[in-house]
Amino acid sequence: MSETATLEKPAKNYLGFAPIDCDVHVAVPDTRALLPYFDEYWRENILQRGIERHRLSLTSFPANAPNAARPDWREQGVPPGSSLASLQRDVLDPFGTQIAICNVMHAAQVFHSEDMSAVFCTAINAWVAREWLDKDARLRASILVPTESPELAVEEIERRAADKRFVQVLMWVGNEMPLGKRFYWPIYQAAEKHGLAIGVHAGSLYRHAPSSIGWGSYYLEDYVLNSGAFESQLMSFVTEGVFTKYPGLKVVFMESGFMWLPPFLWRINKTWRGIRTEVPWVKRPPADIIREHFRFTVQPVDAPPEDTMLMDTIEQIGSDKVLLFSTDYPHWHFDGMDALPKAMTPLAQKILVDNPRETYSRL
Repeated sequence: MSETATLEKPAKNYLGFAPIDCDVHVAVPDTRALLPYFDEYWRENILQRGIERHRLSLTSFPANAPNAARPDWREQGVPPGSSLASLQRDVLDPFGTQIAICNVMHAAQVFHSEDMSAVFCTAINAWVAREWLDKDARLRASILVPTESPELAVEEIERRAADKRFVQVLMWVGNEMPLGKRFYWPIYQAAEKHGLAIGVHAGSLYRHAPSSIGWGSYYLEDYVLNSGAFESQLMSFVTEGVFTKYPGLKVVFMESGFMWLPPFLWRINKTWRGIRTEVPWVKRPPADIIREHFRFTVQPVDAPPEDTMLMDTIEQIGSDKVLLFSTDYPHWHFDGMDALPKAMTPLAQKILVDNPRETYSRL
């Protein structure tokens, strides 16, 4: 750990707790910042191609779109989320955050070249460790891996596993294939081996249309349809038998919402009862498997108009262990100090502290 990192007893600034923030975003300002973390061959290759001029942020939205960042979290001349001082000022200090898990949304995982994807993931992970984790002891991070090359992804997991500040492996809900497919199982095997969660974040590799009926015309369609993608991936993880093979694995859905979960649980249980002979490895109701293995960050909350409806939804989910606190800094979803809806205050200790610690064993 760097000499600049300080480890202090966390203050209890938020609802009487020092929260664990399970989704904050840090941004690579531009590819020039990564050049020291490439070897000579790739550094020269990147400079010859002119790639260093591009940020390569993983988003289909324009940089200045309103949903890219809250207006009060934009800083002149730098991308949102690229300043440690801003993260400390806007989130870590006001909330008395004891731990925040950093997720980098970068095109490293999108490249069709497996080699380029792998070296960019390696460089970004090294950059996060040096420029963020070393400088604030409250920070943890997800490991970026080239998901479409499981062999190289496992190599990167093994490379980072000794650093306990990396607590999960980052994947995208809009991946090349359903995430339950056996193609990805080596990644899950390595994650389970090292006590890493699998973090599935809203976003896409842009290999496919965001809906089953093709490409829409507007950003609104792309954004709203992410919830359907999360449902598809949830179904895939369960029905393909991932948790039969890797019973210790935890999967965290980030920016997925959770209000859609109760009807999904009812529907998957009902259908499973009728055709479960097709998936004999699913030996108990899928809803029970989901409650055990899946977690959902609370931001953004698609909150209903009445507080009682929100608590009814949690009751219908059937577990108070599945929700994790997050701020989603610096995205526009974050509701400031109202990040946890008032109706959920009775569950504050579980959501802010207990559930994250149970989910991320490396904390």
